[in-house]
Amino acid sequence: MSGSISVSTTVAASPDDVYALVADLGRMGEWSPEAAGVRWVGGATVPRPGARFRGRNRNRLWRWQTTCTVVTADPGRELSWRSSLLGLPVALWRYQFEADGSGGTNLTESTQDQRGFLVRTLAPAATGIGDRASRNRETMTVTLARIKAELERTSP
Repeated sequence: MSGSISVSTTVAASPDDVYALVADLGRMGEWSPEAAGVRWVGGATVPRPGARFRGRNRNRLWRWQTTCTVVTADPGRELSWRSSLLGLPVALWRYQFEADGSGGTNLTESTQDQRGFLVRTLAPAATGIGDRASRNRETMTVTLARIKAELERTSP
């Protein structure tokens, strides 16, 4: 896989409300079919630039972890982090929140593959995923649909 993948949806909730849900990274396992959850490290408890967490992931029988470092945490606008495995780059993940002009939010999830040859070569055996680009598009679509459903279910 090369380049970026991006998936978007419109949510009937404010950018601040959508950001607040997505930024509660401990709940990511509720939305994502692949991310099982996070554990903050180094004393961090919320997303702030430089804060780190361990992302637990799953695909059927496979389980793995990445170390993630928050790059941006701009409430109502953007949340992003870089993930790595054994100190090697894996991906940049980004959520962008843009007001749609009618009280809702255009929510975009994107990822940029940053794996080098070694990680790309070993990843299928470690994750059970041969086509990372297709898998990311699939899981991102599900993740955004679940976030949208949760927010629209709970919005006034």
